[in-house]
Formats: sequence, C-alpha cells, structure tokens
Amino acid sequence: MAKLFFLLSGEHENLPFSELRAILEAEGYDYEVLEKLDQVARLEADPDCVEAIMRRAALTRICGLELVNCRADMVDIVRTTSSASLDGTLAKEASFAVRVRRVRNSAANIDIMTVERTLGELVLSKIGSARVSLKKPDKTFFGILTGDRFVFGMILGKISAKPFVERRPRRKPFFHPSAMQAKLARCMVNLAKPRSGDLVVDPFCGTGSVLIEASLIGCYVLGLDVQRRMAKGALRNLTHFGVKPDGLIIADTRSMPITRIDCVVTDPPYGISSTTLKRTTKQLVEELLTSVHGILKAEQRICIASPKTLKIREVGIAFGFKHLESHLVYVHRSLTREIAVFEKV
Repeated sequence: MAKLFFLLSGEHENLPFSELRAILEAEGYDYEVLEKLDQVARLEADPDCVEAIMRRAALTRICGLELVNCRADMVDIVRTTSSASLDGTLAKEASFAVRVRRVRNSAANIDIMTVERTLGELVLSKIGSARVSLKKPDKTFFGILTGDRFVFGMILGKISAKPFVERRPRRKPFFHPSAMQAKLARCMVNLAKPRSGDLVVDPFCGTGSVLIEASLIGCYVLGLDVQRRMAKGALRNLTHFGVKPDGLIIADTRSMPITRIDCVVTDPPYGISSTTLKRTTKQLVEELLTSVHGILKAEQRICIASPKTLKIREVGIAFGFKHLESHLVYVHRSLTREIAVFEKV
C-alpha cells in the first residue's frame, strides 16, 4: 500500500470520484480514502491499481505517487519538500521535469513558475545525478494547488481525453442527436462495476455508445433496441471501432430473450429527440426494471440515465432495487440527466 493522488476531471463535482472508487472495487483493490479535495483524491492503495485506472477511467486525468502533502504556502512547500524522501523515485542519471497545476483559482498568490523552479532545484540538490529535461523527461514530478493545499509527487500515469473526443457522437459513422458522449457512457459502465469478461447489456442501445465503451475495457457486450434502424446503426458504429458484440437484438424490453446478465447500463429514450413508441419514459423504465429483476443476481448493478424530472431513485426503489447513488448531469436548458446506480437485493 502507498499514498497515491489522482487529479480528477472538473466536468462534474462528484462523478469522477465515484468512478474512481467503482473501478478500484470492480478490480478488487483494497483502498482507504485519505482525503477528497477539489478535483483531487488522496488514497492509500496498491500502486498496481494505477494500471486498471488508466485502462478504464474517463474522468481521471493524472495518477501519482504522493511525496508531499502540505499547506498551499511557499514556505511550507519548501520546508516539507526539503524533508521529503525521494529515494527510488529516479534512476541514476535519469532526467526529470517539475510541473504544477492550479485547480480553479486556488492559491492565487503563488506563482506556478516559481514553484516549479524551486522544486526542481530541491530535486537536484537531493539527487545529484539527476538532470532536468523539460521536453522529454524520464520522470515527471507533479504538484497540484487545490484549495488551501498543495499535493506533490511522481506521476505514475496520465489519461488522455483525446480517444474519448475521437469517439464523440458526431465522429461516428451513424449519428443520432440522442447519442451519449463517450466519457459519460464510459463512466456509467464503470459505475456498474463490471470486470473484464463480464457481460454488459444495454436494453436501449441506440447508437451503441455504452456497448463501445464497455467493450474497450474488456467486457462482452449485448445490445437491444426496438427499432431496426437503430440496431443497424449501432452495428455500423461498433464495427468502425473494432467491437464485436455478443449480439444486437431487435427486441422490446418487455420480452428480452436473455437469461444471464452481469450488469445493465442504459440510457432509455426520453421522447425529445428519440421515440418512445407512444410510451412514457417512466413506463419504459418500469418495464425494464420488471424484466431484469428476475435475471440479475443479488448485488449485481444497473446504471441508468433518465431526465431529472422522472425521479428515477423513487422508481427503482419501488421496483425492489437498492439505490446506491445518483448524480445530476446538466445537458442543456430543457434536460438534466440523473445518473442512478441500483443494486439487486
């Protein structure tokens, strides 16, 4: 176990932290939350967990080994870093760089370039064989000014947002205005906590966003949609990204030809830009919960998106599921999604 820190996306207040925890639990890593700061999570965990987080996370940006945790005050930063052990952080004659990020307007009185230069000099004084390389360093020391705190350590991994941008709805061969962004779809998959090799089912698969993201983390995927046009479009998108689904079925959720599910991740149609075939979104959700209740095993999860006005938490509880968490995600003036996670009891 080691002290680790994670720079989280600022796109949502709570989703990045919930996704991080869900990944650790899905992958079987023990951890202890040391502190939750603005866009930063401090944990004690096995450093090997970083590989899983880099492979799965949509809303984590940087994973690091924590070396310093102090007040966001220049005197305290220098004092604490001077007394910190850097043993084992750099190989002999390795190159390094120091980078510092400010979260929002944290510690506005501190000049980032001054902190980087000062900490670089401290590293050189502690590891005389090291050398600075700003363009292609072997290792990067990374500091975060968040609130009234400064967290500093060695970067263990970075997660690029570029692949998610390349999988955004308008980049896919088959586009529909109701399609979910890749990052949110991946986050919802993670909240359902599937492991590699589990079967993730999306009963309203639409353009296939959820299926693509689940497949890319090693899951088997199965999609259903009542409209042939959408199922064909989803297949085009999956094929484009090299995803081979276990099946794409044209079927109604009231009669799903499925006997085994490891988890459900879905975004039912709202009737705004996608048809509900003359049923309300609430009816669709109720029918889905009824159908999957007998298929899911105890403690298996459903992660479902719905309009905030639907009050999905109450609906899920009424149909015998345990509500674990909900997150509100603003989409546009007339739509705020509630991302809810339920567990079969």
